[in-house]
Amino acid sequence: MAAEVVELNVGGVHYTTLLDTLLQEKSSHLHELFSNMDTLVKDSKGRYFLDRDGVLFRYILDYLRDKQISLPEGFRERQRLQREAEYFKLSGLLQCLRSGSDTRPPGCITIGYRGSFQFGKDGLADVKFRKLSRILVCGRVALCREIFGDTLNESRDPDHGGPDRYTSRFFLKHCFIEQAFDMLHERGFRLAGSCGSGTAGSVAEPKPGVDTEENRWNHYNEFVFVRE
Repeated sequence: MAAEVVELNVGGVHYTTLLDTLLQEKSSHLHELFSNMDTLVKDSKGRYFLDRDGVLFRYILDYLRDKQISLPEGFRERQRLQREAEYFKLSGLLQCLRSGSDTRPPGCITIGYRGSFQFGKDGLADVKFRKLSRILVCGRVALCREIFGDTLNESRDPDHGGPDRYTSRFFLKHCFIEQAFDMLHERGFRLAGSCGSGTAGSVAEPKPGVDTEENRWNHYNEFVFVRE
């Protein structure tokens, strides 16, 4: 008996696969749906319609075909893919995602920033606001690109030596240190250590627009993150 080919429209993205592929896991929601295809909605072209994330569905099909998952470098939608796996009741895929079995490479990234405390104005002289001038990123180039993607500013670091080289000249396009920490956490990094230092204000006159008191509170901090 010839295998049945199925045309799908998943959230506007079109796929062609075998019915046997969709029925691979008997405990899955896909098996429930395609065991009784008469109940499924079709689009104007006669394709079976699923109101789910069409882009991420490619990884669902990859898993059903090969019983493993290989995510691209810099993949940032692990949590959304996990939600899709939960919806389709694919326990094997969930286990792969939770265990990080896409073999993410280990490594170390150092985050540093120089900042000060900006004092309030108009009667709020006691209020201090953290003020960062730049967030520095040091580590292996390929790893830094995987974690920070488009938020990484590489303008000060000419691309010589290939992705396996190391750099201490990257910095981020934003000044939100917690955003950097969140991105590292999402990619499986943990904080291994940190250090900080304060600097005495210069005796010279501060630059225009810099408060004398603020100039006294300059500091530099570094945070080392590792993924094993």
